[in-house]
Amino acid sequence: MGRWSARLILTTGAEMRVTGPTHRCAVVCVNGGQAGEVEGTWSASIEWLVEELSVRLPEIGFAEVRYRVKSWKHLESCFDDARAAIREVDAPRTMLLGFSMGGAVGIGVADEPGVEGVVGLAPWIPEQLDVSRLHGKRLAVFHGALDRWLPGIPGVSAAHSRKGFERALARGANGRYVSISGGVHGMALRAPWGGLITLPRAERWADLVREELSRFAEAA
Repeated sequence: MGRWSARLILTTGAEMRVTGPTHRCAVVCVNGGQAGEVEGTWSASIEWLVEELSVRLPEIGFAEVRYRVKSWKHLESCFDDARAAIREVDAPRTMLLGFSMGGAVGIGVADEPGVEGVVGLAPWIPEQLDVSRLHGKRLAVFHGALDRWLPGIPGVSAAHSRKGFERALARGANGRYVSISGGVHGMALRAPWGGLITLPRAERWADLVREELSRFAEAA
């Protein structure tokens, strides 16, 4: 089981692993994706963040979701996996943490009972996504200033997430947007041997997320 207090199969068939206590408040973490229809994996960036923040924020439980299929062509399936995780955790208060495509997934399920907002890490927020689900809730977006899509290299431009953020504010959300100087797409990569390779400005990402989640925890 390693560092996780629980690892289980959700009702949809997706997987979830939990670090820390969830009886008071929880952060449900959802991964990025791609065009290809491939089996879900654990996110290196989210895994690195959870390892960092579960020590700094021991009062919060972190639930990482592994989709059945991690593809934006199956976005509704990813929504279902995230909803199943929220319901399985069953915390009184929940925040969603979404990396890349996970930003769209988090926003897409923000209408679940007990969800108070979304922390988007380089989030993909397509124009057709219904951001009104964040009405009256918080949206914090953190994005690497150097992030962009390049041939063969995944990425989401900061200009894209800024437009999505402003659209959410116009529909009744509140929150903040921070551009991370020198930041790229994410905080970590998975090495061939399975370990994590930290990307530039990872600590800045972690500090910003810690600030946001501390605010969430202290509001209880």
